[in-house]
Amino acid sequence: MARFVPVDPFDIVIFGGTGDLSRRKLLPALYHRWLDGQIPENSAVVATARSDIDTAAFRKLAKEACQSESGDSWSETEWVKFEKLVQYITIDATDPKANWAGLRKLLKLEEKRPRVFYLATSPHLYVDICRAIGSAGLAAEPARVVLEKPIGTDLDSARAINDGVGEVFSERQVFRIDHYLGKETVQNLMVLRFANMLFEPLWSHNYIDHVQITVAENLGLEGRAEYYDRSGALRDMVQNHMLQLLCLTAMEPPNNLGDDDIRTEKIKVLNALSLIGTDHVRKQTVRGQYTAGIFEGKPVKGYLEELSSASGSSTETFVAIKAEIKNWRWAGVPFYLRTGKRMSSRHSDIVIQFKAAPHNIFGQSVESVNRLVIRLQPDEAVRLFVQIKEPGPGGLRVKSLPLNLSYAESFLIRYPDAYERLLMDIVRGNLSLFMRRDEVEAAWRWVDGLIDAWDASGYQPEPYSSGTDGPLSAALMTDRDGRSWWKEG
Repeated sequence: MARFVPVDPFDIVIFGGTGDLSRRKLLPALYHRWLDGQIPENSAVVATARSDIDTAAFRKLAKEACQSESGDSWSETEWVKFEKLVQYITIDATDPKANWAGLRKLLKLEEKRPRVFYLATSPHLYVDICRAIGSAGLAAEPARVVLEKPIGTDLDSARAINDGVGEVFSERQVFRIDHYLGKETVQNLMVLRFANMLFEPLWSHNYIDHVQITVAENLGLEGRAEYYDRSGALRDMVQNHMLQLLCLTAMEPPNNLGDDDIRTEKIKVLNALSLIGTDHVRKQTVRGQYTAGIFEGKPVKGYLEELSSASGSSTETFVAIKAEIKNWRWAGVPFYLRTGKRMSSRHSDIVIQFKAAPHNIFGQSVESVNRLVIRLQPDEAVRLFVQIKEPGPGGLRVKSLPLNLSYAESFLIRYPDAYERLLMDIVRGNLSLFMRRDEVEAAWRWVDGLIDAWDASGYQPEPYSSGTDGPLSAALMTDRDGRSWWKEG
């Protein structure tokens, strides 16, 4: 019996098909779905870019990419079958004379089948490409278009992109992707909350002290200098990934798992986020920029050295935020968000810290709080920390230990990468894990308010050494509240 339900035959066109996202994520994701029997053999995978190469050369590039990302799951026999689906055509989507007729010949337009246009390009090209797709007569249902983040650099530019794309595609045809929502543990968050009566009655200000969401990276710019210096940590990570995680953690139970039921509950959370103004921006946020330091025993450069900028830069590579949700469920519960580059380790966690027992009978030295720790990466897991008596005589010795659900240990299989799951949802037309227009714009509205407060207060990034967990001010922010950032071990 197949573990994965096959999808119907489909066509997918990857704009930016020779780029980094296509090679590292999209092509390997499609190959692995082929290995698991989800992709029918009469589907079509068409890559397009401005590179003047032929299909044979692209298949060689695609094979190298898939092989390097597949490890033990690589199969030469299966690749020979899969590559028959793969075609390449040279198209400059901004050129009115581009070879759209050639693209039409590669698609099975006579069949009523899903036709996915994946825009793995710079966001400033989204509107032009969509208009070109429309002019070529390819935008009608059942066509779908996929937009990668970031959608704009602020609210105005996001609206301009959404308006331009909306001229060609209806809202139900637009899939705004955030790969974090495809991670197993992120989806399991909803199951933990809404399928277990153990948690849902406790999921409010009555029993939860605070929530922490951390997305820490140990790498620097890694070839993204030009993009990153225009964006910074707030636009690059908080506006999309971290606010999506916050929404899933804080939202009300949806009526069902329908597309708009989930997305409507998330938009309510974003609309309830308290704006951080100039008066509170230095108490509720921290901006940082990494300097030279030591990582894994080796010296690493600072941000400005990696950037090779003689004029300097005020772009933040670290941000910590104390966010507040002004609604009935979460009144008084702080949500601490933290993300940064060149930190001490790479990990992404959601930590739900419950309130302490009202009366501690075991002594002041014994911690009497429980934590639910949801690890998104690198080793996906869910751990509930409870207080346990250590064995042996000599009195009660209490220790906090986790009830541990490790995906690697509990499910002795390879489970799909986030892009694999999301690509199949796109083919099926399932919008529940994709962002709606008003959701994107609400997130930008909140982020724009924070940027305005930084600018108005003249708040410049504080330095922190590479290989550490950010500026000292981030620790002081939680310390003022009598709390601290959770650290494993």
